[in-house]
Amino acid sequence: MSFGKMDQRIQIIKTVNRKDSAGFVTKQDEVLANVRTYKEEKNATEKWVNLATFSSATCLFRLRVIPNLKVTTEMVILSENDRYQIISVENVRNRGMYLEVLTTKVEVSADG
Repeated sequence: MSFGKMDQRIQIIKTVNRKDSAGFVTKQDEVLANVRTYKEEKNATEKWVNLATFSSATCLFRLRVIPNLKVTTEMVILSENDRYQIISVENVRNRGMYLEVLTTKVEVSADG
């Protein structure tokens, strides 16, 4: 199985609640990992047609399994200043070597 070049740098983050010294709770991004990955945007290939069950998926990331980190749908991927919500994580061929992560791009609305 060919995974192409893993030349895209990403950050896997989780949003956590932090309490400041005044007792106010704020949400902050906590970086869990900085890794290289293969990134593929949604296109009209047969593979993407077969992923119809995840029709909201707009981007696929393939990365090596990260020791001591279980990637879940509660996490977010940051890639080239874009934010992607994880909607599916699959262990490729159940070998524990690579993960295939389906994501949807999070659009940031401009508050006027």
